Amino acid sequence: MSEPGSTSPSAPDDQNVRLAARPGHLYVVATPIGNLADLTDRARLILSTVDFVACEDTRTTGGLLARLGLHRPLLPYHDHNEAAVADQLVARLREGKSIAVVSDAGTPAISDPGFRVVRACRRAGLPVVPVPGACAIAAVLSASGLPSDGFLFAGFLPPKTSARTAFLTKYRDFDYTLALYESCHRIDKFAAEITATLGPERVVCIAKEVTKLHETWLVGPAAEVEARLAKTSLKGEFVVLIAPADFVL
Repeated sequence: MSEPGSTSPSAPDDQNVRLAARPGHLYVVATPIGNLADLTDRARLILSTVDFVACEDTRTTGGLLARLGLHRPLLPYHDHNEAAVADQLVARLREGKSIAVVSDAGTPAISDPGFRVVRACRRAGLPVVPVPGACAIAAVLSASGLPSDGFLFAGFLPPKTSARTAFLTKYRDFDYTLALYESCHRIDKFAAEITATLGPERVVCIAKEVTKLHETWLVGPAAEVEARLAKTSLKGEFVVLIAPADFVL
């Protein structure tokens, strides 16, 4: 018999059963943005016990699950079919199935698919459970050295220079850090636009491939960061932070 207040050997298994996916629940599961070790134990447990995994790319998520030794039915859920598939996922949840929604990397619905099915579940009164973990914006904010007490996340800006310049002009005097994602195909042009629109001394952070083998950080005055970026491989995924105008690193 166990001592009063002690934990029995079966407690961890009992806890896993309690924390496993429940019928009729949607789980918004964050997956690693690069380093597989960043997947939480809870995320692994949910992914191993849901009835279905709704994912942005079945090849990417299938590969992740295979590396984890997991095998779950996959449902394609991406930008091009979100509206239609959201209703189908709600129908499955109403039947008592449990579903995890994931993106290719990071936290779903943060500039990735996920918002529409979450909204549909909220409208239907179905339970939505976050399973937090990796998020590129949060990771870069935490390690950049730029102000993180408040920020505006704008996702990906439009591809046209005029639209990006208009955004930078609008928020030139914003009191908090601006946080954005940018494509490897436009990051060099965007860096030049920041320098031209906000000035060469504006403090910025451009982070590439965070948590991956070729993780790179460029932090400092915009003109200096632009020059350093020109000497850097532009392959990979980029996060851009722009500090308030009065900030000095």
